Amino acid sequence: MRVVTVGVHIVDVLTRPVEFIPEGQDTVLVDQIRLTAAGAAAGTAVDLVKLGNQVTTMGAIGDDELGDFLVMVMSRHGVDVSWLSRRAGEQTAASILPIRPDGGRPSFHVPGANLSVTFDDVDAEVLREAGAVHLGGVDVTFGLGDPAFFELLDSVRAAGTIVTMDLLSEMPDLLGMAKAFLPHVDYFLPNESQAKLMTGAPDVETAASLLLAEGPRGVLVTLGAEGSLLATRADSPGADGVRVERVPALKVEVNDTTGCGDAYCAGFVTGLLHGQDVLTAAGWGTAAAARVASGLGSDAGITDLASTLSLLPGNPAPAAQE
Repeated sequence: MRVVTVGVHIVDVLTRPVEFIPEGQDTVLVDQIRLTAAGAAAGTAVDLVKLGNQVTTMGAIGDDELGDFLVMVMSRHGVDVSWLSRRAGEQTAASILPIRPDGGRPSFHVPGANLSVTFDDVDAEVLREAGAVHLGGVDVTFGLGDPAFFELLDSVRAAGTIVTMDLLSEMPDLLGMAKAFLPHVDYFLPNESQAKLMTGAPDVETAASLLLAEGPRGVLVTLGAEGSLLATRADSPGADGVRVERVPALKVEVNDTTGCGDAYCAGFVTGLLHGQDVLTAAGWGTAAAARVASGLGSDAGITDLASTLSLLPGNPAPAAQE
């Protein structure tokens, strides 16, 4: 079953461990430097392929060397990049990430061609043939906030396609615009800071409930070392008609948190496509995030579905895809 990722594509340049930025022209020796395909669409696409899915990605990159690299590395991983638009004269989005010894990741970022993505960069027929569509970073690709795109999302959902959504920034104005997508997606997967900024809620439980009221079937808030929180509509409505469940993180040695949210999305979507319930699929996302945290970069750690799921208690065997 094919998954289509739509949205942000970034080249990440990562190095670890970085304890300080040297002054002047001093040199500091590090253990590792990598270039990876990253971003809420590209990074998720690579992880989805590693987990056994067929993946097509859509968005915009520049016609520069960074764009050449992104096309090459995504193709090498098995992602279909034939629908990826290339913008003449524009830069491909890129980030430089000096990774601290504790896995933290300050960044230097150029948004590049991501800011130019519009509905014209989306092929409706490819989306209609997909088992799932993942919107990655619609707060940055705000040109997708088009009534025609919302209508397309509604039509593919009505036909049985699962639509999920993740974000990129923590800028209140951009996050506010992203709320317009919520009635048109099935599952929304922000991090804790994004959820609180979008709602003004003092705690993550309230934030998730408020986001759920905007229209999606479920809200999954990633909480870093605290795991994630799942909010869905209760079968037997209580005071607010919302069921809130916690999914604990898995204990792994954390080298780099870059791309953990993208990996969580990839694992979650994979679980849904294998017929798992939402809570179990969230566990699959947790396992994928744990694998990525153990390496360097958004594509690190994950090799295949079986080894990823081996991190989970009971090591659940994946159901066959239809």
